[in-house]
Amino acid sequence: MDLGAIAGVTTVALTILLSQTRIFYAMAHDGLLPPIFARIHSRTKTPWVSILISGSVCAVIAGICPVDILGETTSMGALVIYLFVHVDVIVMRYTHSDMPRTFQVPLGKWLIPTLGALLCILLLMYTSKATGIRGAIYMGFGHIIYFSYGFWHSKRRQRIRQESMTNLIGDLPTVENVYMNNAYTNSETNSINETTA
Repeated sequence: MDLGAIAGVTTVALTILLSQTRIFYAMAHDGLLPPIFARIHSRTKTPWVSILISGSVCAVIAGICPVDILGETTSMGALVIYLFVHVDVIVMRYTHSDMPRTFQVPLGKWLIPTLGALLCILLLMYTSKATGIRGAIYMGFGHIIYFSYGFWHSKRRQRIRQESMTNLIGDLPTVENVYMNNAYTNSETNSINETTA
């Protein structure tokens, strides 16, 4: 391995470690991971538990797995994420059409996200079968974490659920409203009967 490759790998590894700990912090803050990942060190103001866990897991995996396997699996994971981002850009134009946007996709709404998604799919088709299996296991593990913890503790999901319950309760008629409507209907019926009699 030459000096440029070592410098590149080191830079990418440090960037991933630094960003991953902040992602874990944000996910824990949103309820998608246990609250321990959101703990901040009192002196350094960093998510120290996330740093310890991420660093330990990365060190163990890097010590066990060959670099080429890690690179292929990481590349596949990145391609899947980029594929979802490109598709989301298109979908959100329709599901959130009223959202104010400070940035507009150049060359129209469809061209760049569609080309990006197609290129991601094309590159995913050229991954080896073993890399695909490893990537599927990796994503399956992520789904297990999400559906066993994150789905049930998501603050956004709880907020939406609370809003829907509030709307449901607001739509339910109260006893007083039902009584007043019946009294009004009965008085109208009595006045109609008196005029026809």
